[in-house]
Amino acid sequence: MRELLRLARQLRCDSPDPREAFVHRLRVGTGVALLILIVLLLR
Repeated sequence: MRELLRLARQLRCDSPDPREAFVHRLRVGTGVALLILIVLLLR
């Protein structure tokens, strides 16, 4: 559980710039979607 919290803290974006925060969320979301797709294809 501690490792998940540490990972969540690393993925967090504290930038006050809304554009930078949006791009960060888009990258993280794309990475998660790719990870899910790879796991489903390997099943």
